[in-house]
Amino acid sequence: MRKILVLLVPLALSACTWGIKLDDAAKNVRTAWNGDVSSCQELGKVTVQVMNRVGPVDRNDLTVRDELEVLARNEAAKMHADTIKPLGEPSEGSQPWGAYTCGARGATPARNVAPSTTPAPAAAPQGGFETVPLKN
Repeated sequence: MRKILVLLVPLALSACTWGIKLDDAAKNVRTAWNGDVSSCQELGKVTVQVMNRVGPVDRNDLTVRDELEVLARNEAAKMHADTIKPLGEPSEGSQPWGAYTCGARGATPARNVAPSTTPAPAAAPQGGFETVPLKN
């Protein structure tokens, strides 16, 4: 009986993360870890919470932080935000986040450039090896 209990306790503790999944809409929400949201429009604040302990056992801090970020991204997506920023450190399994609309940051506009019609010069073999580009 004792062996069964020893095997079931880790299984029960790992079950805590099964229900927290990143929504499809939240995949486009980025996290501004550097805190730079100066060019963004603030949409509001969300506070998310997860269990940080199961009975007398503290859960892994990294796992708790990951779950808080996933929940914050899910909530921000519901607000039509594309960026979140932590507003404080996690405390007792709860953390405040800011939700922002920053637009398409980092997107480069498409340029109309005609592809080159001249082939790239062949690389001369050096030391018995030839370098071949994977993509043009």
